[in-house]
Amino acid sequence: MSEPLATAGPVGAMPHLLGLDRAGLVALLQEWGEPPFRASQILQWLHQRQVDDFAAMSNIGKALRARLMAETRWDEPEVIADQLACDGTRKWLLRLPDGNAIETVFIPEEDRGTLCISSQVGCSLACSFCATGAQGLNRNLSSHEIVAQVRVARRHLGLDAITNVVFMGMGEPLLNLKQVIPVIRLLLDDFAYGLSSRRVTVSTAGVLPGLEQLGRETPVNLAISLHASRNDLRDELVPINRHYPLAQLMAACRSYPLPPRRRITFEYVMLDGVNDSDADARALVRLLRGLPALVNLIPFNPFPGSPYRRSSLARIDAFREIVLSAGIMTVTRRPRGDDIAAACGQLAGQVHAGRRALVPMPGRRVELRP
Repeated sequence: MSEPLATAGPVGAMPHLLGLDRAGLVALLQEWGEPPFRASQILQWLHQRQVDDFAAMSNIGKALRARLMAETRWDEPEVIADQLACDGTRKWLLRLPDGNAIETVFIPEEDRGTLCISSQVGCSLACSFCATGAQGLNRNLSSHEIVAQVRVARRHLGLDAITNVVFMGMGEPLLNLKQVIPVIRLLLDDFAYGLSSRRVTVSTAGVLPGLEQLGRETPVNLAISLHASRNDLRDELVPINRHYPLAQLMAACRSYPLPPRRRITFEYVMLDGVNDSDADARALVRLLRGLPALVNLIPFNPFPGSPYRRSSLARIDAFREIVLSAGIMTVTRRPRGDDIAAACGQLAGQVHAGRRALVPMPGRRVELRP
């Protein structure tokens, strides 16, 4: 972890450098009478090279470096747990200054390295199959707390290890777009992380006002946390469906400004005897007909207190064949990191005073560093 740099004045009033995208940096620099090109230099030092000392910014004058040190913040969450799964998946538990903790997961594959990052401390949507939803919501993460997850992972893995970033960790990204969009811009900025828009994905349970804004302001991939093809069942599994039912969600997907040759990913957790029948598969086909869709079948990953069981492999295969035979691209996600509770739906962190938790969540034993 980078040590907080010496600062002057009240910390809470200072802009946090890590969370400023190019526009935010340019605005700050212009306020100080500095030329806009300094923003590119600062972005490179902070994100491309990940320096942890203002003195290392050799192409920036001493006066500006001194002002940055005195009038901005530059600190990161503390790594209090670092776990490695048998399959190479790695999970970090990061402690925030307010005592909450969030989880970030890296999933290595032959052709890519995907970092799954969190956007909130907990989640208010209370999806019944998700450990994060069982925790309730404490607060939104700030942009610097979100992007710091990428910096921490790169420090542990190497600067080139992360090729893809997905907003699929703790929280609902579209309920925190004010902080998420600057992070997306940093991920895509060639002077920061330089990722292709095809390598950044935002997942949502269907917050429609946020969906419209995301489509207007960013070109990244979209994933819909669907999990049911009937309103009565989705009301139970994904309670936000009561506010934005399937007809509205599908209409929003059909009008979404998808970049050329892209598909919307529809995530579908496979719950034994709940949503995995042949009839459910046929209903999913009818729901998605005509959409440029990729269906991602997710074997349920259990967590303490959950009432669900994972569908059998045979049942998942039969479900997939029905959807595939209708001409809809369909894959089954291989569980990764489930031995360290790092798989999809298992992230819980440590959420203080979470609200709207519908499923009781027993305390999880995590060995913390003092």
